[in-house]
Amino acid sequence: MALDAMAREVSTVMHVRCPDPLPERTYRQVLEQLADLSPVVQALPPSAALVELKGALRYHGVDARRLGEILRDRTISRLGVDVRVGIGPSVTVAATASARIPPPGGVLAISPGQVADWLGPLPVEALHGIGPRQAEVLREYGIHCVGLLAAVPPATVQRLLGGKAGRLAADRARGVDPRPVVPRALPASAAVSCAFPRPALDGAQVRSCLLDLVMQLGRLLRRRGQAARALTLTVRFVGGTSWEKTRRLAEPSAHDEDLRTLACRLMDGAGLQRGRLTGLALKGEDLLDAGQVAEQLSLDRARESRLVAEEVMDRIRDKFGPGAIGTVGAFRHAP
Repeated sequence: MALDAMAREVSTVMHVRCPDPLPERTYRQVLEQLADLSPVVQALPPSAALVELKGALRYHGVDARRLGEILRDRTISRLGVDVRVGIGPSVTVAATASARIPPPGGVLAISPGQVADWLGPLPVEALHGIGPRQAEVLREYGIHCVGLLAAVPPATVQRLLGGKAGRLAADRARGVDPRPVVPRALPASAAVSCAFPRPALDGAQVRSCLLDLVMQLGRLLRRRGQAARALTLTVRFVGGTSWEKTRRLAEPSAHDEDLRTLACRLMDGAGLQRGRLTGLALKGEDLLDAGQVAEQLSLDRARESRLVAEEVMDRIRDKFGPGAIGTVGAFRHAP
């Protein structure tokens, strides 16, 4: 009985990968199939999802691998969609397992006792969350498999990859990943806007407004735990006309620096010249869970410092209000 109780306390996570690209309607239907297995489903648009199985195993009276097979049977027979199902004691193990399954589909279940032996021989880039640049740096130092990464002292990994990225990589190579599956259906977009009290020409006032929108959008995305793949800038003119343009980010992001760079390019591309503006709107498009974004190694200490400052500013805004702190450009024309 004691062993059975202990087993029930261990989290069992399923990571599901659908064919990509997948129509949104079909993706929603896959999520409905997952909800029939467990009430704890976390959507990872556009084509993946996480499921917490701990309670579902007791309810259905079968093991985790069998639940994965049931899911495949249902998606194939009902939707004509095959899926790759990884199962493990953590998000990292489950997501790594699903990526090791060759298309079109299959089930790979890793029990808690198998984690170290299974992860160890995998190439370091196969570990979920390790990006190509991080893998390249690790390989330069002779760390070519997950087992070696797990054996290296965490402090050494932090020196190689940077503080936060190195700590996460070291933990996950050892199978340590406390992130829970959080039931969530992500909004498709996030938008912020501003209106000018009087018509304005493109200039300092308009650019100040744009920077303020970037900060608002970045904070909104970070609070939601999301990242944007694209930005849409809408410029409204006197007379009710408008101009709109969408461009994709180089990598999904919720960081002010990345959003600001693309927003300014969009504004420059508008060619406003002497157009009289009544307002701006900035929208983050094609959103995904921030946990899906690989923390790439930048080798840019200045950027790393800016990201740390961004976290501090978010905490200050949470405590004292959104107008408590910001960039000089955004506040230059504040009343």
